[in-house]
Amino acid sequence: MNPKPHHGKTLDEEEANDSSPWLVPRAAYVHIPFCAHHCGYCDFAVVEGREDQIDRYLNALQLELQRLGFPRPIDTLFLGGGTPSHLNEAQLGRLFAALDRWLPRHERSEVSLEANPDSFDNAKAELLRHLGVTRISLGVQSFQPLVLRVLERRHHPQHVFSAAEAAHRVGLRLSLDLIFGVPGQSLANWREDLRRAIDLQPEQISTYGLTWEKGTRLWKQQQRRELIPLTEESERAMYEAAMDDLETAGYSQYEISSFARPGGRCQHNQVYWANEAFFGFGMGAAAYVGGTRTLNVRQLDEYLRRLESGRSPVFQTETLGPEERARETLTLNLRRVEGVERTRFRRQTGFDVDTLAGPALARHVRAGLMIDDGERIALTRAGRCVADSIVTDLL
Repeated sequence: MNPKPHHGKTLDEEEANDSSPWLVPRAAYVHIPFCAHHCGYCDFAVVEGREDQIDRYLNALQLELQRLGFPRPIDTLFLGGGTPSHLNEAQLGRLFAALDRWLPRHERSEVSLEANPDSFDNAKAELLRHLGVTRISLGVQSFQPLVLRVLERRHHPQHVFSAAEAAHRVGLRLSLDLIFGVPGQSLANWREDLRRAIDLQPEQISTYGLTWEKGTRLWKQQQRRELIPLTEESERAMYEAAMDDLETAGYSQYEISSFARPGGRCQHNQVYWANEAFFGFGMGAAAYVGGTRTLNVRQLDEYLRRLESGRSPVFQTETLGPEERARETLTLNLRRVEGVERTRFRRQTGFDVDTLAGPALARHVRAGLMIDDGERIALTRAGRCVADSIVTDLL
């Protein structure tokens, strides 16, 4: 299947002079891999007990930024990990000096930083606000001691309250991450977690079903039958409880896992779901520039060696064909509650969504898993509960 021409040009011809956000990044992700503790469920590119390498890592990160050649203005910046808040004051100052040089922002730019509740206090909040951070994403996961132990989280629930207060005090926007479907977790426990999160009045609450990533300590415990996953029915009940309780509290769902108060959506994450371009820097970071996806090496020592010797940290590159890119855009767009907007989809991909996947979409509409108003196609509440299977069907 070939892209349909529009406005007298093929998609490739238009892309040649295009500055559309799906080709030219206006967003950047920076990975800080250092953690005080590597949690048992985590499969991210992180390192524990390597604090002696932080300054060397910041040097390498600056070398990677320099490979841009010239400063690239951006609208959103997201620092994830790992635990970016694990860095001390001097290290954070060095980091942001490099980011300010190579990734300049404007006064309305969103700058998000992930933090653990036990590494975020009043002093850290004041420093980050001064450095230009606008949004803190706290890895709360749960307020229940049993659930925190299963997940191997080191913080105490009281740390969450103190961290949230610190963010509010200096005017930082606040996002809270919660996990459901944890062995030993009940529906009542989960609803209590939701209530406590709501009481902290964050701009956004994200709810994630626990994933058993192969090779993690959590996965090994499951293989040894030391931990038994919850049933699909229990997990669905928890997800639906989140949709109900958060909506009642004034948090509108705008993506499969994300709920926000009016004006509180994370602008950076919306770049991913729109399948727009973004820069990525740091160990294990992904990037999507000009239709090509790249992935950096995930090993700290290899990342350092490559950059210190003048080599690229990228170890994997993939450029999708037009139809593959269109299908990827379709499935990512469907994560959003507003779904796929036909006109924008055609402009972005060169494909009519109905030509690309009409029969499958119609089948899901008939099954009550999607709604189609002629201009937009979106998942229904029932569809959001089985989104993974729908995505598989559409790829």
